[in-house]
Amino acid sequence: MSAQQPSASSLTYRDAGVDIDAGDALVERIKPLAKRTLREGVLAGIGGFGALFEVPKKYREPVLVSGTDGVGTKLRLAFSWNKHDTVGIDLVAMSVNDILVQGAEPLFFLDYFACGRLSVDTAATVIGGIAKGCELAGCALIGGETAEMPGMYPDGEYDLAGFAVGAVEKSRAIDGSRIQPGDAVLGLASSGAHSNGYSLVRKIIERAGAGPDHDFHGQPLRDVVMAPTRIYVKQVLAAIAKHEIKGLAHITGGGLLDNVPRILRPGLAARLHRDAWKMPELFAWLQREGGVADVEMHRVFNCGIGMVVVVSAAEADAVAATLREQGETVYRIGEIVEQQPGAAQTEVV
Repeated sequence: MSAQQPSASSLTYRDAGVDIDAGDALVERIKPLAKRTLREGVLAGIGGFGALFEVPKKYREPVLVSGTDGVGTKLRLAFSWNKHDTVGIDLVAMSVNDILVQGAEPLFFLDYFACGRLSVDTAATVIGGIAKGCELAGCALIGGETAEMPGMYPDGEYDLAGFAVGAVEKSRAIDGSRIQPGDAVLGLASSGAHSNGYSLVRKIIERAGAGPDHDFHGQPLRDVVMAPTRIYVKQVLAAIAKHEIKGLAHITGGGLLDNVPRILRPGLAARLHRDAWKMPELFAWLQREGGVADVEMHRVFNCGIGMVVVVSAAEADAVAATLREQGETVYRIGEIVEQQPGAAQTEVV
């Protein structure tokens, strides 16, 4: 039986909205980006059905730590403001900072990019940001998926998800169990709103009537609002190697009030002092323009603190010095106390 020959009315996958050639072109654009992130352990990466990674031999009892996240509605601003170069860094940061709080070193990262119609330039820009984030975190961009799904997303829009896997020595995993009253709470400065609270951010920007080119203390509002999430991995791992870190909290959705309690056992609370750190002007502007109450600010945004570090009071100065040597802005923002009956596990006073 002879093969079906194409006719003038034959349909192709491109007619249905999927451009295989564009997908192939994107893969070729991605390969050199991924190559820059290669590290010990990568056996096979981009291009295969699965990526192979060997846990580095320096680990005696490695425990794998995994995390997954997205960028959220910050993407709406990326679309409307045509700014796609930073959201890939956000994507990596949200997952690697999460697994860092267990003391884990990120080993590799995979991404998922989904769109209705593939723009190779836009996708390459986004994935270039992902590769940059992986370089900052010291992990390999080992694979991913680009899905072109006509009818699922409007033209010019896409969705992102990311997946990070790291490792920590079983005996050195950080779980907050050693935290006790009297311990010091350090805060590492954020780079902005990171990737949380953007549904409220967008509502406030709309209310304020501010566009992407609105002058914000000498910078376009676009650059301030879209500043990528800070990646704390290398700096915090350097501190872990030298000091006893009792607890780490990544300040993401839920802000300071909901994230710090995740590392505190029952009966303990964190008392944070609002005057101990300088809240960046972005948050002051958001609060002012949106008429947002203090407690709502602390529940929604990081308010200038992207990572919380709990250490003994005796080691606080030394840990802060190590983190500052690594380039972090560090504040001593509070202390661990006994939780009072009926009181929250984190309060900002």
